[in-house]
Amino acid sequence: MFRDIDADCYLMVDGDDTYPAEAAKALCEPILSGTADMTVGDRLSNGTYAEENKRAFHGFGNNLVRAMIKWIYGYSFDDVMTGYRAMSRPFVKTFPVLSEGFQIETELSIHAVDHRWRIKDVPIEYRDRPEGSESKLNTVSDGIKVVAMIGTLFKDYRPLKFFSLVALLFAMIGLALGTPIVVEYFQTGLVPRFPTAMLAASFMFLCGLSLATGFILDSVAKVEKKQWEVNVYSKYAYDDQPGRSATTPSE
Repeated sequence: MFRDIDADCYLMVDGDDTYPAEAAKALCEPILSGTADMTVGDRLSNGTYAEENKRAFHGFGNNLVRAMIKWIYGYSFDDVMTGYRAMSRPFVKTFPVLSEGFQIETELSIHAVDHRWRIKDVPIEYRDRPEGSESKLNTVSDGIKVVAMIGTLFKDYRPLKFFSLVALLFAMIGLALGTPIVVEYFQTGLVPRFPTAMLAASFMFLCGLSLATGFILDSVAKVEKKQWEVNVYSKYAYDDQPGRSATTPSE
């Protein structure tokens, strides 16, 4: 759909009748005025989601995803899993859709933060699903897919941070296995548990390899991001719009 349709503003809304149609104008206004690239329908700030939502784990999942994105990318969404959004044409045309299901909200949010698009939260009312309707969302399986999507994009967009964590894990295992052997060597001059020593050395090697991988991929990611920025600015006339932020979107 994003490839086939050209518009000044794209409105995305879940088809479960939980979002008010009258809020569309408030979502689209910042896009059409050029002050935002993606507006997010925030169900949480006014408390209507907490009042109307009858699925306990959905609120927990939303908070978990918000916390993960804030820790990884440093940006705090008011409502990251909302299905009510408006987007600008440049945003839509440069968004690579990788997911096929309920991960789309997470993917849109991470794409917006990583590429420094202007984001605006718009408080909206929320109502529960109509009586007799059934949600296609499976809390456990779709929740796992969302977390997996965050991990995949974490690796792609923040490779140095991702592989540094992997290196830290290998280092902790290597030190746990190797420290007693080193202590015993200094005490006796012997290495009686040679297989364990080799295993510890292997984990420390993997630690160094992970760090090197992170630095290399981080350099590649930065070059690709620079090229992406140049291509976007050359293709879309931002000079005719109120300036797109050159820094991470403000919270």
